[in-house]
Amino acid sequence: MTKARDIASATTPNANAALLATFPHRNLIINGAMQVAQRGTSGTSTADIYTVDRFALGHGSPVNAMTFEQSTDTPDNFKNSLKITAGTGASASTTGYAILRQAIEGQNIAHLGFGTSAAKAITLSFHVKSSLTGTFGISIRNQAGNRAYAGTYVINSANTWEYKTVAIPADTSGTWPTDTGIGFHLFWDLGAGSNYDIAAGSWTSGSNMFGVESTVKLTETTNATFFITGIQLELGSTATPFEHRSYGDELARCQRYLQVFVPDGQDYTSFAPAIGSSETNRFFCPITLSGGGMRTDPTLSFSAVGDFRTTNVFSNNHTCTSISIGYNNPKIPNLSVLSGGSGDSVSRMFGFNSNTSAYMRFDAEL
Repeated sequence: MTKARDIASATTPNANAALLATFPHRNLIINGAMQVAQRGTSGTSTADIYTVDRFALGHGSPVNAMTFEQSTDTPDNFKNSLKITAGTGASASTTGYAILRQAIEGQNIAHLGFGTSAAKAITLSFHVKSSLTGTFGISIRNQAGNRAYAGTYVINSANTWEYKTVAIPADTSGTWPTDTGIGFHLFWDLGAGSNYDIAAGSWTSGSNMFGVESTVKLTETTNATFFITGIQLELGSTATPFEHRSYGDELARCQRYLQVFVPDGQDYTSFAPAIGSSETNRFFCPITLSGGGMRTDPTLSFSAVGDFRTTNVFSNNHTCTSISIGYNNPKIPNLSVLSGGSGDSVSRMFGFNSNTSAYMRFDAEL
């Protein structure tokens, strides 16, 4: 019988990879299979807009806006990918840019030891498909924006799914936070201008670096497409098979950063108690969030104030006229709601009015 310690001490790459592939929670990327899309499944890029959960897409002039969608065009054994389509082709010149990124929380990178003598190498892997071929760039950058590493990968065949890996050596320099803020950013260069470009293959000190020199810039070609899924970032110098997680597990990870309430196609859905106060028609609505709270106190956004109401079981349904957020306890939001009506402030329920496309979002993104 092979003993556990014999497997752990195996020296061949295949044996090490097989062992590592059995370890759960090794992927630092959240939603790497593009399963969760709480904000919606399509949109157009701005300076920084979230696409599927945890992935942001951004562009700056003279690069034109891109569109994105959660796609079902995938390699084998995946359900979803993220599709990005370039707008009208334009050179980024010096200060334009186009990027796809995920910011990784500092608490999740402490074991990497970045910025210390104990720093460890990491490996990025993913599946990619593009209408363009050639050498493309990725980068990793600290939150201070003054320490970065650029790597490259080659897309060999147009419109064909290919698997890529990029080794990222340990960095013993720089500042890499390990708190609830941003530990580092991971970027895919889709069209960074020369002011942001660095050479691939070594750690660099500088300012606001996230592009890669001498690489294909997707946004220079009108309607060029870029699909990506199966993204994994892990400790060590060997890429292991993608860590497939259940939808529920991935959603729970995403909800640390964003939680969305929607009526799910049903009118008049209630989702919180509305506790009467001494002020006429003013109610306080404690919101129960998944996971017992979020990364930090979330900000509130919603479709329109008239999309919400207070109600009791039988009657007195009153449309809201104002909604604001406060906190009785850290990270647990309490809404202050004013609704129309006949002057009663008895306890009620708080929820959606008749707009089935309404939403309420609690956002603690990095």
